[in-house]
Amino acid sequence: MLVTTNGNIHSAMLRFWTSVRLRRTGAVITGIGFLAAVSFWWAQSRDAPVGPRPTPPAEVGVIELSARDIPLPLQYAGRVVGFRVVEVHAQVGGILLKREYNEGAAVKVGDVLFQIDPRPYEAALARANAQVAQAQATLTQAEENFVRTESLASRGVSTQKAVDDATAARDQGRAALQAAKADLETAKLNLEYTTVKSPITGPTSLTSAPEGALIQAQQTLLTTIMQVDPAYVNFTTTDRELREFQEIDRHRSKPINSEDLKVVLQFADGGTHPQTGKLDTRSRTVDPRTGTIQIRTVFPNHDNSLLPGQFVRVNIEGVTMPDAIAVPKAAIMQGPQGPYVYIVDANSVAQVRPVRLDRELTDSWLVRGGLKTGERVVADGVIRVRPGAPVKAVAMTVAPQSATGAKG
Repeated sequence: MLVTTNGNIHSAMLRFWTSVRLRRTGAVITGIGFLAAVSFWWAQSRDAPVGPRPTPPAEVGVIELSARDIPLPLQYAGRVVGFRVVEVHAQVGGILLKREYNEGAAVKVGDVLFQIDPRPYEAALARANAQVAQAQATLTQAEENFVRTESLASRGVSTQKAVDDATAARDQGRAALQAAKADLETAKLNLEYTTVKSPITGPTSLTSAPEGALIQAQQTLLTTIMQVDPAYVNFTTTDRELREFQEIDRHRSKPINSEDLKVVLQFADGGTHPQTGKLDTRSRTVDPRTGTIQIRTVFPNHDNSLLPGQFVRVNIEGVTMPDAIAVPKAAIMQGPQGPYVYIVDANSVAQVRPVRLDRELTDSWLVRGGLKTGERVVADGVIRVRPGAPVKAVAMTVAPQSATGAKG
């Protein structure tokens, strides 16, 4: 029993000292790891800068402003109207016998349109011819009587009163002959008017007086003819814009005249009229209802592609804005005080600059005020810019712009 007890005690002691040695070894390892972690943290904290790292300047694209002549092709809503519109009336009355054309067809100058019953006017012409013959015979008799009376008076056979009566009869005969001849010309004209001819070239209206109708002279409308070659195209502009163009023109060394301008018509489907037109004239009054001024252009229309009443787009080319500054649309920002841009100064710092806009262009705006030649405007990366913050400016080029049709 004693040996067994001692053996157990010896085993227990051995296990105790073994566990003590293991705990010491683990503590040493833990201490070494802690010291290594502390040393690493100290090394990192010693090399790290104090505070956050600085943000690099935003890279933006800038353009350098320059003044130049910028073309302003203007666009307006226009309407085609006939060059001339003629209402055809009969100059004599009577029964309409025949219409010599198809309603709506195009006719030329001198084409026969209608035929009015000519028989009453043929009879009137025959009567006028007879009256002329009668007046001629009367005049012949009066002239012969005057010659005889004058001869007798020269020999002292006839009295002066007889000479005076013969002279009066001769003069009355001459006047009667002239009146008869005038009536004859009137009868000829009336007979000629029974054939109604076209006074101009152009399409006729779709309605006309029916055959067999009683036509009243100067009252009955037979048809309407509209001359469409050339064709007028009218459009309107505001008096304010007209004054602006006049002010621009006054600052030119050479004012723009109508020969410098080209007018192009654009149809609703995007196609254009094959021939260009020119400015013709403008109204000298302002429409009190709309406050606009009507301007008229004229176009060749040989193929009749321009129809009266047709709506088109009128593009006027040749107008330029002298010494103008254009800024890309991407550079324009809107704020509580209105539009503004970012200017990059000599220190590469972005500054806010309010601007006054003039006219919208295709991809840019004309600037009326706030900018000058030589300044650099942020045109790309505007959303990365902060007022007063430095930027990294990269020069960029912008293609020349032209104005869009701002009217119509």
